[in-house]
Amino acid sequence: MAKAIVIVLDGVGIGNAPDAHFYNDQGANTLGNILRKIKHHNIKNLASLGLTKLVDFPHNEFRIIGNYGRMIEVSKGKDSTTGHWELGGFITNKQFPIYPDGFPEEVIQKFLKENNLNGILGNKVASGTEIIKELGEDHIKTGYPIVYTSADSVFQIAAHIDVIPVERLYQICKVTREKVMIGEHAVGRIIARPFMGENGKFVRTSRRKDFALEPEGNVIFDVLKKNNIKTIGIGKINDLYAYRNIDEQIKTQSNYEGIIKTIECVKKETKAYIMTNLVDFDMLYGHRRDVDGFYNALLEFDNYLPEIISNMSEDDLLFITADHGNDPTYTGSDHTREMVPILVYGKKIKTNVDLGTRKTFADLSKTICDFYNVQNDLAGTSFLNLL
Repeated sequence: MAKAIVIVLDGVGIGNAPDAHFYNDQGANTLGNILRKIKHHNIKNLASLGLTKLVDFPHNEFRIIGNYGRMIEVSKGKDSTTGHWELGGFITNKQFPIYPDGFPEEVIQKFLKENNLNGILGNKVASGTEIIKELGEDHIKTGYPIVYTSADSVFQIAAHIDVIPVERLYQICKVTREKVMIGEHAVGRIIARPFMGENGKFVRTSRRKDFALEPEGNVIFDVLKKNNIKTIGIGKINDLYAYRNIDEQIKTQSNYEGIIKTIECVKKETKAYIMTNLVDFDMLYGHRRDVDGFYNALLEFDNYLPEIISNMSEDDLLFITADHGNDPTYTGSDHTREMVPILVYGKKIKTNVDLGTRKTFADLSKTICDFYNVQNDLAGTSFLNLL
């Protein structure tokens, strides 16, 4: 009886990928550049798992109790959906569309027609909290939904719960998924963003809902579910895999909540696959180019890492990785095409093993299938034999 625990540090890349020049991301190195800026860093627990071997940790030496390597993304794009699908064992050659200048007029007109709406507000790249602050009052006056996007492949719709009830907002998103954002405009996710409040003091509610594309092939959740292994998704994992074959779906509002929920599951479960996404690195700090905030979030996770490890059983394996980069020292506010870390810890496995540079993120799920000894058709090559 054992668990495989995967924690995705969303946006924590470790240096530009071999094809970074195709994405104008030469020189991006999320973790390395943050540590160079901070200088007196103290993420000692991640370092002890082998992160010290992947980026420059000047003047620090650590006893390595984990194993370490790099993984290269094969799929096109650098968005969260693509990265997670490949981590899950499915490689896609389709690059999801992004809209740095807002959605084209034909998309907006189709959105209005299919949803029987008279107008929209926004239609630009924006922070979800900032755009409701900017346009919330106009939304209440006009009744028009606020439409916006981000550096990710998303079509987001914000609406006050007293102006457009949540169920109506969900229906608008469903129609948009099925009839509007299709073909060349098939974004990774349509996201309902209900908010509440008055007099300009608006806050988003916990009733966000994602209408995501499903992978066109099997991913790790499909394989394990078929083999009667319990699957648990924590945080954004559920949205990115379209809730498919995830037995227990746990929503979170922050990295802290994701960490605590992960610890609870590690304590409670005897045989399960637990996959957690910690999104604050990316959402709150990477896109906003906040180096100090990003580092402090890393430090928070690092401080809880011993508690995660101490609650693992003798046969459990812990994998720590990322889905793309989001270098807060880089130009713009987009994700960055980077390699990602793969750190592995278990109480019975080897230590200080260099897992090399893996040719695809999919090696992670292939290894987990090997760990559970289940047949699968996932992409990638297992590295379990190295452990």
